[in-house]
Amino acid sequence: MPIWKAVILGVIQGAAEFLPISSSGHLVIVKEVLGVDLGGGGVFFDVMLHLGTLLAIFVAFWKDIKRLIVEGLHIVGDIFYNIGVLFRKCFRKKCHFRKVVRSSYRKMVVLILVSTFPTGILGILLSDMIKMANGIILVPGICLLITAMFLFIADFADEGIKRPKEASYGNACCVGLAQGLATMPGISRSGTTITACILCGFEKRFAVKYSFIMSIPAVLGAVVLELKDFESIHFSNQDITACIVATVISAIVGYLSICFMMRLIRGKKYKYFSIYCIIIGFVAVGYYFI
Repeated sequence: MPIWKAVILGVIQGAAEFLPISSSGHLVIVKEVLGVDLGGGGVFFDVMLHLGTLLAIFVAFWKDIKRLIVEGLHIVGDIFYNIGVLFRKCFRKKCHFRKVVRSSYRKMVVLILVSTFPTGILGILLSDMIKMANGIILVPGICLLITAMFLFIADFADEGIKRPKEASYGNACCVGLAQGLATMPGISRSGTTITACILCGFEKRFAVKYSFIMSIPAVLGAVVLELKDFESIHFSNQDITACIVATVISAIVGYLSICFMMRLIRGKKYKYFSIYCIIIGFVAVGYYFI
């Protein structure tokens, strides 16, 4: 694949992953238009693009992510401590259990884990359909129209007040299901999960932050699954270089997109992205039939 095509795909991934317009849908459409075909390495290339935007999330939310990792390790430590307490109580020794979820960050760790579970299940169930959809431009066209509907809902929904302490595990499960649905090309992951968060009553700024950070386990899981098949993928030296360039570009553009989205949430402006998705969706559908 030529480097200039890799640059275009990297820019699209970086921008569309965090703007609510579906990076996967745009990648399918642009690959079709540019005639990009990497054969069996196409899925791996897409995963590496997502790895680039994952790096952008780590840079943008490093303080939060660092705190979540630390609190996650403390949660594991407290669980083992409580198991020890349980055994000691069997011998009638006086000791007390530690409260595991006792801060906002610890609650957020558990919420993310709860969200990841339904995402993984839906990802597995839809895997064959996703692979088939990635080769048909009609599917992302229709899914972009669905994304437009979600964005209109997000714009007109009342803003909630829930932050980690107020959010329920049921809310987290619903957001996880939304993220699983967004594995279909054309359904925006950020747009769908932010809409789900807002409908669950999340405060808007927290909804956006939660949407971005909760994608980390899902993307890491996809990367691990694809890396096990790396040896069977045959890339030319040019394709490898193109993959690296696209990953770096997606990381840089992704970081800029995150900064833009965190400013955008102050007003009700999702309807403009909704209109854009409607236009691109109809163009993709028309391109398929023409």
